[in-house]
Amino acid sequence: MIVTVTPNAAIDKTYTVEGFVLDRVHRPSASRTVAGGKGINVVRVLRTLGRSGTATGFVGGSTGESILQLIEQEGLDHDFVRVKDESRLCIAIVDPVNGTQTEINENGPQISEDEMQRMLDKISDLMSGREYVVMCGSCPPGVPKSFYADIIRMAHRAGVKTALDSSNDYLREGIKAAPYIVKPNLAELSQVAGRELLTLEEIVRAARNLKQYGVEITVVTMGRSGAIVTDGVNTWKAVPPEIEFASAVGSGDAFMAAFLDALLSSKSLPEALVIGTAAGAANATTFGAGFCSKECIMDTSQGVTLTQLT
Repeated sequence: MIVTVTPNAAIDKTYTVEGFVLDRVHRPSASRTVAGGKGINVVRVLRTLGRSGTATGFVGGSTGESILQLIEQEGLDHDFVRVKDESRLCIAIVDPVNGTQTEINENGPQISEDEMQRMLDKISDLMSGREYVVMCGSCPPGVPKSFYADIIRMAHRAGVKTALDSSNDYLREGIKAAPYIVKPNLAELSQVAGRELLTLEEIVRAARNLKQYGVEITVVTMGRSGAIVTDGVNTWKAVPPEIEFASAVGSGDAFMAAFLDALLSSKSLPEALVIGTAAGAANATTFGAGFCSKECIMDTSQGVTLTQLT
């Protein structure tokens, strides 16, 4: 059983607009509205793979109510903390003609100290008996930079493994608390390294260096270039097959869900990397985060290329 933490849950609206340009009125040819936020996406894909998960985080205002309604319509398990301020709306505009994706993400609700404490208490209760706590995405205003690090320390005391997928100070502070798994993308790993990582050798070295903080497994996702995984000693790279691209929204979350599912099924690290890479690619063939099918994930995994790096 997995619990995911999404501090900045949202309503995600994805529009398909062929030939999208600025300063013009557009009418989308297709649209999709779903409950969004990385942890919610992870739970969605976990369910597709046949594994249970519970989503938690902050929700507030009428947007927050809409988020909960959409989650309930999907039948996803959840236990959120209600806050006074309004949850956010995130818009993605996908242009299949030019191959572009434009995103407009609101900041999210202002979180008070009391709301923060209620969130920590909630997570403490939810992690009892769980196998993983997965911390996902950005945090809304008012959430301290130590938030994910505090959860990781709580999980250590409870004997629960943790997976961290965030950015900026939340990622840097979280790494110092020694999560079991860290899954940055290339830009986020560059933030941690303090410089732009340009070559595969630089990426691998930076990923392996996280072992010094007590991180057991580091995964770096690199979009169409695939992903790497390392335990600090051994490193593998996986490259997905060519796909009919629709949208990258949620591909990292699909990766995380499938990767964890594989580990919980006693798969090896390279096997988990392959299925995670396949899930990320399968998600990119659909509009809406986390709506790839299990069949598509498994079919895509047959085309993933795996190599061990020195």
